[in-house]
Amino acid sequence: MKRVISKITASFFICFLFLGLSQPVQAQTQPTKFRVVNRTLSLDKNLKVIRLNEIDSVGIAWILNEEFSRGEIEFDVKGIDKYQGSFLGLAFHGADDRTYEAVYFRPFNFRASDTLRKSHAVQYMSNPNYDWPVLREGFPGKYEKEMPGNVDPNGWFHVKLVILAESVRVYINNSKVPVLVTTPLGNMQGKMIGYWVGNGSGGEWKNLHIKKQK
Repeated sequence: MKRVISKITASFFICFLFLGLSQPVQAQTQPTKFRVVNRTLSLDKNLKVIRLNEIDSVGIAWILNEEFSRGEIEFDVKGIDKYQGSFLGLAFHGADDRTYEAVYFRPFNFRASDTLRKSHAVQYMSNPNYDWPVLREGFPGKYEKEMPGNVDPNGWFHVKLVILAESVRVYINNSKVPVLVTTPLGNMQGKMIGYWVGNGSGGEWKNLHIKKQK
């Protein structure tokens, strides 16, 4: 009887082991899978949270061995409500450290009383030719929008990017209505993807999921 129980226990253990091995390993679970530009990356292994520190200039943590052209990208992100001190999001279609597209957020504008500031909460850009100052001056209101009023500027929120050849759509907290829909300005030749922060900014990310479209 004991032998039968031991065999059953061993069988369950083997099944559990194989089920665990069959789960997809997300790129953000290992800090050695990043090439970090102008930042220090740290990892909370228990919470599986990626952190980038706050220093001057733009920073990116490119995810190694991960390529993306079109499809869906989902992640959770957390900034702070610090005026001009929290710019964070995701870079994609990266060809090098200066050539990429990005969608990023300005949490300090999420609940701004000034309507103009509030309309500058989520931003699309395509570097190096179409950084935010060029887009704001040449196409006011087209590449940046406001965020839903219930999003905490100091808390986690969920982002879904739907990136296709003809459009970039940004969805927040599982809403079916995008907060930003715009026409991409990059050529989609680059395939790098990474966590992005702006001047003087840090940030936190978790739960990255990438669904590629051929």
